[in-house]
Amino acid sequence: MEKNIKVPVKNEDLTDLKIGDVITLTGNIITARDQAHKRILEQGAPLDIEGAAIFHAGPIISKDENGYKMVAVGPTTSMRMNPYQSDVIDMGPRIVIGKGGMDDTVRKALVKNNALYVVATGGCAALYVDAVEEIESVDWLDLGMPEAMWNLKVKDFGPLIVAMDSDGNSLYD
Repeated sequence: MEKNIKVPVKNEDLTDLKIGDVITLTGNIITARDQAHKRILEQGAPLDIEGAAIFHAGPIISKDENGYKMVAVGPTTSMRMNPYQSDVIDMGPRIVIGKGGMDDTVRKALVKNNALYVVATGGCAALYVDAVEEIESVDWLDLGMPEAMWNLKVKDFGPLIVAMDSDGNSLYD
């Protein structure tokens, strides 16, 4: 069974989800890698992240006279965000999207904040881009295109597998 979650996420949207469940997302997701996570903690987020879905991704984006166009967007290794992720989760995001496992500080933050860590399949960047309807905004381009925070309007983004749930369970145990 696949469940579609609307973003921004409400607590009740996540209560029945457990490791191994498959979800898709509709709404807005925000890309953020390690430098963006660090800056969120230093300066605050440039947009509202309450109920957000944060995607560990470095998208490939082209720019023309009409603005930005998504070329590909796939997950990057999430363990690089371990030093920052639990503190960022405390700021309100309910879903973290990435690749590979994350540490016990993240597990504890997920439980504390009723949040999920879901994994996207590596190598599927071209597939995931099809779910991106629009690039709504970009912040922190001074960090470089892959490290900037891209605010993406998506529909049925996924499939994503719940890898760490709000009960402290992990597929990586």
